Amino acid sequence: MLNLPKVEKRSTGFALFLRTIIGRAYPRVIGQQRERSWIIFDVFFPMVAVIGYVYIYKAIGAPSDYVGFVVLGGAMTSFWMNILWGMSSQLYWEKETGNLSLYIASPAPMMGVLLGMAVGGLVATLIRAVGVILLGSLLFHVTYSIMNFPTLVLIFMLSMVALYGLGMMTSSIFLLLSREAWHLANLAQEPIFLVSGFYFPLKFMPFWVSALASLIPLTLGLDSMRQLIFASGPTLGFLSVNIEAWILAALAVVFIVAAKLLLDYMERLAIREGRITENRR
Repeated sequence: MLNLPKVEKRSTGFALFLRTIIGRAYPRVIGQQRERSWIIFDVFFPMVAVIGYVYIYKAIGAPSDYVGFVVLGGAMTSFWMNILWGMSSQLYWEKETGNLSLYIASPAPMMGVLLGMAVGGLVATLIRAVGVILLGSLLFHVTYSIMNFPTLVLIFMLSMVALYGLGMMTSSIFLLLSREAWHLANLAQEPIFLVSGFYFPLKFMPFWVSALASLIPLTLGLDSMRQLIFASGPTLGFLSVNIEAWILAALAVVFIVAAKLLLDYMERLAIREGRITENRR
């Protein structure tokens, strides 16, 4: 009898989706371990902006909780930068390096590919955020008054799901816009820092500006976390924590569904017309 080699059964459905996430997250997690020096730069450079805002608040005699607002906001900018450069513009860079066509041709779902990028990037981003919080708290003696830890965890998780859903949705938009993706990423960076209240309470912005900025999940997520972490937080909140939690949940559903629709459209465009941008040949 012939001893034929065993043929590995192909994964399908949820098993394929899960293996795609693991396979795409693996390079980012391992890459972070191979370049440990990046951790120093990822923590040090965000601290420069944090220190600047802290000394501004100290100079004008602002309440001590404002220093904590800045430290927490500086940590949360890590997640926005990861979305902007690690997800939104990622498919465009994958196209430039020749990998995107392989993703589309493979049986792996694009949602799984992007989610793997998110999971892999989240590991490095968490290290950077925790480093900023620890360093800022030690340097400026920030005091925290956590009122409801389970709610705080829930708000953080809702913010991350909605934020990474936004990243998956905008990745398709950036790809379809082709080279304009680079300009859009640069254009969106600083205005988002301003209107989202990363370094000051959102309540002090004009109401309609704050309402529009709430379409970015980190805006309401950061506002809710400040209300739950600092003693003066509830008096400086834009909306109540319960309302902001429901809005974050709704944003998560909307962004994930929109991401699925846009990714399907992108794949159909690539298969039908042999292109993956809106620029006509």
